[in-house]
Amino acid sequence: MQMKHRKKGKGRKSPARVARTPKPIVPRTADEYFSKSKRFQDTWNRVTHVVSKMRADGVSLRHASREFGLRLETVIRLGRSALRKRSNGQYAAKTSDRLLRVLVIPTSKGLQEVAVRDSRHASDLGKYWDAVQDYLETGDSSALRKLRRKRIIGADGEAIPLIKDVAELDRLGSAGVLSFESLYAQAA
Repeated sequence: MQMKHRKKGKGRKSPARVARTPKPIVPRTADEYFSKSKRFQDTWNRVTHVVSKMRADGVSLRHASREFGLRLETVIRLGRSALRKRSNGQYAAKTSDRLLRVLVIPTSKGLQEVAVRDSRHASDLGKYWDAVQDYLETGDSSALRKLRRKRIIGADGEAIPLIKDVAELDRLGSAGVLSFESLYAQAA
């Protein structure tokens, strides 16, 4: 009976010899986001701000990450899916991304946190807040009327209703619930 000998270096490596780097677990739902530490939530919010700043203002990753107090490596590790590497080695923001953002919207009961997983929906929510603030400051509801057919889809796939009734917005504004700073205030 002849035994076959295995050559050294072939086959599976033992688990002890395989170097494993932990894969960053990026939140995909509001529950995953809120299960993380406050420190991680703050870092995650700043990563999404960096990507948004790069996209909106055309600034470099280095400039935007410095502005929000993050290391380049942190932004790349957590926000990699929202970035693309150019041929010159520089990173640029993709035209849209699927990073989770926890934002605040007004409801008839006050402000509510919602999670969106599309930068375009986050942008639309920002436009909605601009329209609400414009209405509250000037009484001009034309910007709200332009958004009447806009739909915001949450991370769970459900449509998020936006209050466009001016009487309801007046009530919430009088109660002091609506301010532009509220957009990220509770989520941060």
